Amino acid sequence: MSSARITRINELLKREIAVDIPRLFANSQFDTGAITITRVVTAPDLRDASVHVSIFGHEEERAGMIRFLNRHRKEVQALMSQNVIIKYTPRLHFKLDLSIETGDRVLSILATLDIPEDPKPNEGSTDAQT
Repeated sequence: MSSARITRINELLKREIAVDIPRLFANSQFDTGAITITRVVTAPDLRDASVHVSIFGHEEERAGMIRFLNRHRKEVQALMSQNVIIKYTPRLHFKLDLSIETGDRVLSILATLDIPEDPKPNEGSTDAQT
C-alpha cells in the first residue's frame, strides 16, 4: 500500500478517534478534556493501529487512563467503523505519548537560559576613515 494512502488513513483515523472518544465517554468519570490524540500509526495491512495519546495533567492517573482506553477500544472501534469505511477496521492499541510534554520541558529550559545581548558598537572608535 502506498505511503501517501497510509498517511491519509492515519490522519482520518486520528480525527475520527478524537471525535469519538468524547462522544462515548462524556457521561463517565473519564476526563476526555485532558487527552489529545497526537498521532495514529496504522499497519500496512490495516489490521492494527497504534493510537498515541497525550494526557494533560493527571500525572498519577495516566497509566490507568491508558488502560481504560484499551479496555474500551472495541467501543471506539465500533463507532469509528460506522463513520470510516475502509477494507478492515483496525484493532486500536492506545499508547501514552510524552513528546508534547518533553517539548514543553525543552522550551522552558531554553527560556531560562541567559542569552547575552548583542554588544553595542563602539561609538568612539578610532578607525580612520579617509
